[in-house]
Amino acid sequence: MLGFRSLFLTVATAGLIGLAGCNDANTTNNTATETTPAATNTETTDHSGHAGGKKKVNINTAILSELDKFEAQLGVPALSNKIQASRPYGSPEDLVSKKVITQQQFDQIKDQVTIEDIVLTGEAKDVDYMTKLGLMKGHLIVAKELLDQQKPDQAEPHIGHPVEEIYVDVEEQLEERKVKEFKTTLIGLQDQLKSNPKNEKIGANFETSMQAVDGAIQGLPEAQRTSPKFVLQVINGLLEAADAEYGAAVANNKITADIEYQDSRGFVNYANTLYKNISQQMAKENPDAHKQIQTSMAELTKAWPSVTAPAAPVKTPEQVSQLIATIGQNSQKVVK
Repeated sequence: MLGFRSLFLTVATAGLIGLAGCNDANTTNNTATETTPAATNTETTDHSGHAGGKKKVNINTAILSELDKFEAQLGVPALSNKIQASRPYGSPEDLVSKKVITQQQFDQIKDQVTIEDIVLTGEAKDVDYMTKLGLMKGHLIVAKELLDQQKPDQAEPHIGHPVEEIYVDVEEQLEERKVKEFKTTLIGLQDQLKSNPKNEKIGANFETSMQAVDGAIQGLPEAQRTSPKFVLQVINGLLEAADAEYGAAVANNKITADIEYQDSRGFVNYANTLYKNISQQMAKENPDAHKQIQTSMAELTKAWPSVTAPAAPVKTPEQVSQLIATIGQNSQKVVK
């Protein structure tokens, strides 16, 4: 991610809740509600995340990983930062009037952007919560790899992302779920890494930070955390975020943004870990979907051969997107 702001929707994201917003159409507590200054509209989505399409990205509040999908889609370098820097927007069309993108480019994404807030409830809210914590885990996983390679300068941004970009979006839910705050723990680790990267206490403090995120995940009921239906929604949210980051990392058959490459690696690695936790149950209850997901996940991870980006991408963004789409399609067989 190339910079930070403080409010994170999900799908990264709109994309993050393509599955995260999946609900039972007959269950009212799993409803995503879009709120505008003039009116409040309740939208009940089906299991494919559609009630007229995927959730849109709020260009006034989305974090960079969410906006990266447009950067990749339109091929505009640093577009995420440009969108962020030109806030606030009174309407999606302001992207054109403020000269962030051209009219032609806007026409390509106009159905994907909004200035409306989206309020999640029920299972969708729980999926959103765990997805955001999963993004934190992905960042920290990559940070640990870089620390192990004695690259604290590269690890520092990935320790910073969770607190600078994501934490504010789970803060209220942490209080609701009676989970102890850990923002100060993350900030302390980041400050320590900046000021004294050779401090021998960094390793122990890193583990404390990771344990704090794990503890926040424990705020969800165990039955939910081990349910394939629930976990697959989180996995697909993480993979959509990875898809956007990887697309922003690659240009002209080169990896031009190492941080985005590393972000996507972390998200995929944690998604893979989550899937392994439910793989036996999936193999027993949904063998066909399991086989497709397992095969696609194994192929997907090849795009990140190491935490250090290769000179040329192992897989194109299109290949990564297709593998993620296959995982999503097979997940729907379980989530529906």
